[in-house]
Formats: sequence, C-alpha cells, structure tokens
Amino acid sequence: MAADTATEGNARIEVLISDMNGRLRGKQIPISAEKKVWSGAVRLPTSTQSLDIWGDDNDDITGLSLTIGDPDGTCVADQRTLTDMPWAPAGSKQVLATMHELDGSPSFQDPRAILTAVLDRYKSLGLTPVVATELEFYLLAGDWRERGVPSPPAALTYRGEPNGFQGYDMDAVDLLDGYLETLRGYARAQGLPADATTAEFGAGQFEINLLHRPDALAAADDCIMLKRVAEQAARKHGLKSTCMAKPYTDEAGSGLHVHASIIDTQGRNILDAAGGEPKRLKSVCAGLLQTLQDAQLVFAPYANSYRRFQPGSFAPVDLTWGFGHRGTAVRIPEKDGPAARIEHRVAGADANPYLMLAAILGGMLLGLENDLDPGEESTPACVPVDAPKLTHDFLTAVERFRASAFIADVFGERYQKLYGDTKHKEAIRHLRTVSDFDYRTYLPRL
Repeated sequence: MAADTATEGNARIEVLISDMNGRLRGKQIPISAEKKVWSGAVRLPTSTQSLDIWGDDNDDITGLSLTIGDPDGTCVADQRTLTDMPWAPAGSKQVLATMHELDGSPSFQDPRAILTAVLDRYKSLGLTPVVATELEFYLLAGDWRERGVPSPPAALTYRGEPNGFQGYDMDAVDLLDGYLETLRGYARAQGLPADATTAEFGAGQFEINLLHRPDALAAADDCIMLKRVAEQAARKHGLKSTCMAKPYTDEAGSGLHVHASIIDTQGRNILDAAGGEPKRLKSVCAGLLQTLQDAQLVFAPYANSYRRFQPGSFAPVDLTWGFGHRGTAVRIPEKDGPAARIEHRVAGADANPYLMLAAILGGMLLGLENDLDPGEESTPACVPVDAPKLTHDFLTAVERFRASAFIADVFGERYQKLYGDTKHKEAIRHLRTVSDFDYRTYLPRL
C-alpha cells in the first residue's frame, strides 16, 4: 500500500530499536544513504535503551550515560525485518535493529538480545519455541490531548458517553471498519501475520491475533510492529490507539496473551500428551507459575498496569492453571496433537514483547529441565483454596524482581539491576504524587 502523499524523493529508511519500555527509538535516514544501515554506520548512545517512561536516562542511579561519557553503540539491522512503511512517503522502509557495543558484542540492555539469549538456550537443547500473541488495545477519539482524558471514538458513543456495544459486537467492528481496514492494509504491507480481529468488552477496545511463529524473536517483532501499525492507522483517521493496560476506570483492561508450544528438531510438539497424561505440559505450567511473581514486573511494568488485576475480571489474580479455563493465569487450550500448548494470560498490552517472551520462555524452560507439579487444577466448579497471588502493588513487584535469582539467570544481573532500579524510581515517584483522586476524595472532607 503506497502512502497517499509525497514522492519517491522524500523516501527514508527508519532504523528502529526497542528501549526497556518497548518504545521504538532510532533514526531516519534518506533512502539514498541506505548503505549506511548495512555497513554498521548507524549509531546511537547505548543509554537510549535505559531511558525511563519519561525519557530520563537516570544517570544518577545507573551510571550508564554521562558518567561514562554516554558512549555510542552500533545499531545492527536485522535484514529479515526490512519492510515498507505504507504511511510514509512512497519507497520508505523500516528495519528493526539490535544495539551492539562498539566491540561487536550485543548490548546487555537490548531487549532483542535478551530474548535471543534465551532462545539460544533452547537451541542448545535442540528445541524451538512456537509462539503467537494476542494484542488488545483501545481506539480513542483524537481530542485526547485537548481533553486530557481518553474517550471512545464518536461512532461508539451516544451523547458523548459509551453506549450499546459489547464483547464480540460486530456493530462496533462495522462502525470502525475504515480504521480497521487501514490497519489490516498496513499489516499486509508489512508482512505481519495478522489473523482474527474482534471487538472486546470495552468501548473502542479491539483484539488482533497474530499467527504462530516457529521463531519467538520474529513473533516479538510482529507484536511490537503491530502496536506501531495500530497507532499509525489511528493517526490517518484522526484517532489514537493506546496499549495502556487500564485507560478507563470502568472499562476492561487490555491484555497481551501468549500461546506457546515447543518443537524438537524433527518438528514434533514435545508438549503433545498423545491422549495420555500431559505430564510435561503440566511441568511447563508449573515452571511458569513458580516464576510469575518474580517476573510480574515484566508483565505489568507500570503503576497503571496494576489497576488491571481486579477480582472477577479476565485478568488473573491467582497463580492457577487449568484446561480451557480463562480465569487462570496459565491455561491449557489443547493437550493433544500438534496444537498442544499453553496460554499465558498475565501480561498487559503495555508489556515489552521481547522482555515478556524472555520471561515466559524462561519459566517454561524451568519446567522442561525439572519435573515440577503445578498443584491442583482450577475448574469452574473448583478453584484451589489459598493459591498464591499476584500482587496489586507496583513497588512489591519491583522488589520481587530485584531479589529474584530466576530474573538474574534469564535477564542477567546487570539488566536486573538496571531495570529494577529504574522501575523502583518510577514506583516511588508514583507513591509520592498526589492525584486527582486524592483531591476529589479528601480535600472537600478533611
């Protein structure tokens, strides 16, 4: 799909890297200078990947910026991610890159490199994870900057209020078909394996499923680019998309569910129970459950993320598992045949896809390398009593992450400290900030 305006002479190539928050940062280069991309001439400060959600490099707590001279790294472009940018001038391209130190080694801060290291551990065992993601997000009216709060697109409101739309409602899909068709067109132009689109429970909330990939890095690339495609399509229609986990108090939160299986060198699904006891599948579930508390900060990386974990919602609060039970943290949709897999239901839409998959695959690896018991199965008729719980508190999740031997093993001790210290600063700032809720509730009464 070509852009509506501009000429070939304005074409560019964008070199993109992911920071810890899953935000894409990089450089625009004239397409005439594309050879720079492949020669290793594109550089950015390595501190680009340590920026917090406000864009602060936090040199005072990390010592990774001016303290050491704010050194450059090399953006090593991944040729297989090269694709068109259908919203940009005709002939424009984009490519995802991994940050490398100038000595050629991958940066310890790079989320793609962290996931790649986990995948190398599977490769050493002759195994390959097969992964698919399901991304939920909200579409908002375009006046969100002026209003200061989100609101649904006008087509989904009555007298300015959300009205009449429910989960899987085809009217909601039809009324925003122009936006969704643009999104689908952009996805096709970029080769994203987008599958089903559904209207979710919130007003203006949609879910787009991406097909399974026998390459978890490619699956993470697909997910992060789908977020960008959703936003670019929204801009074209005067709207905004958001992957905030909980943009509205009284509407459903947005999740990022992951389906995963594992194949061996002959392409056989090693989680397939073949009609018998799914012992290995349950051990993988146990590995995920045992590591969920330590990794919750990756699945819920912001203060807002914790508003999504509400009892009685589809966002899990208990560390439970079950066959086909959507109230569990880890669900087994299918135990027999090539489709045998787990569904991880904890992460919010705001999670960094690379870090999220690193944590999930790390937990699954724990279950593969050990014979673990996930405990009592959760069913609609029987929910385990006294099941461990996820936390509702941002700071608690930070402290669990910082103290975890599992996190140190999967992410490396240096990244554990960088991510943990940065999120600790964010959590403390959140606790110290007096909110509008405080004023509305307490100022008139105290």
